[in-house]
Amino acid sequence: MSVTLKEKGRWDPLKVFLKVSVAYILSRFYRNAKGPKIALVGGNLGEKYEDNASVFHKYVVNNHAEQVTAYWMYDPATDYAKNGRIPNAVALGSFRNYLLFFRADYTFHGHSLLYDIVPSADKFLNLNRRTVITHVSHGIEGFKKILIQKEDVPLLKRTDYFNCASRYEYELKRDKWKIPEEKLIITGFPRFDRYLPNQQPPKEMKRILMMMTWREWLFDLSREEFLESNYFRSTIGLLEHEGIRNLLKSNGIRLQIALHPFMKRFEEHFFSLADQDYGIEFLDFNHASIERSIEENDMLLTDITSVSWDFLYLNKPIIFFMFDQQEYTEKRGSYLDLDKDLYGYRSPTVEDVYNTLTYMVDNNITHNEWYGKANEYIDYFDQDNCKRLAQRVMNV
Repeated sequence: MSVTLKEKGRWDPLKVFLKVSVAYILSRFYRNAKGPKIALVGGNLGEKYEDNASVFHKYVVNNHAEQVTAYWMYDPATDYAKNGRIPNAVALGSFRNYLLFFRADYTFHGHSLLYDIVPSADKFLNLNRRTVITHVSHGIEGFKKILIQKEDVPLLKRTDYFNCASRYEYELKRDKWKIPEEKLIITGFPRFDRYLPNQQPPKEMKRILMMMTWREWLFDLSREEFLESNYFRSTIGLLEHEGIRNLLKSNGIRLQIALHPFMKRFEEHFFSLADQDYGIEFLDFNHASIERSIEENDMLLTDITSVSWDFLYLNKPIIFFMFDQQEYTEKRGSYLDLDKDLYGYRSPTVEDVYNTLTYMVDNNITHNEWYGKANEYIDYFDQDNCKRLAQRVMNV
């Protein structure tokens, strides 16, 4: 995980030291406490109740409350936990957060233990040897080569299990991440439990979800630099393309755009392109549900976002807008061959996207023509992924 995921200096070192010290001492008095086991679950940097971690948290709360008390870790700068009445919600960085961490039997995180479960964990991880730590992942790995920062090294070493969606992901984490085989478990992708097995694709394409992922090299750009970036100009060029706009309007197709959370400080430069007459709208990051958007939309327009795995699972078509493939490959890299391994239409330019969309509309393409690839990346097509994970790690 990159240190830029959260603002530097956000967690006051002195306050953290005091909380950790007192929490550690108090936790010693709970060693022989009876009652349910304790599991801390977190994902999306504590900013949203979405993705694999949230689905697994719901599962444990609804199915194993007598055996395990599952707490959800949330960012105190947000209000979704309170508004959504998320059970057993605990603020990241609070004294209770640190006390529960030292008492916890298990933790499950989607991105990083440091940002999802307990802030500054890399500074005092040696004080906690009892908790079984599991990395659930927030997407099937493949599109992004792992970036290991200095603070990640002790976290990766300390993690007990790395969950895998499939044998493909198992081998990738073993061979590319160099994770010992005894730490790798294949139990499936928790959020796929939301979908019915063998779900049929839509009868016609009327709603398109557009999601673009982030690039680390864009994070520190000034406003002026970002507006000149290939990322911004390509995205804007697509939304301003007259052919695409007319295609949407003449066929009654709605295009919903979900901006990446890290793009929030630049969102004002996108929102002016919303146009109800052409069916173009932006989702509100604070209130939109990606889960609902995946289910409601008939196809995905993306670069390499992990949500594409959901659309493959659901046999829905995908257009991969590969506008910066060479730059991305050089600066970040991918485990997948972006020329051969994509499970959707590869479109390097805006004009290619327009031509592909035209072809799909004219031929009423509503299924994923690469659906046969799904078995290469996904082992389980049932609704037992959470069940397998809970059994394997917590024996419940």
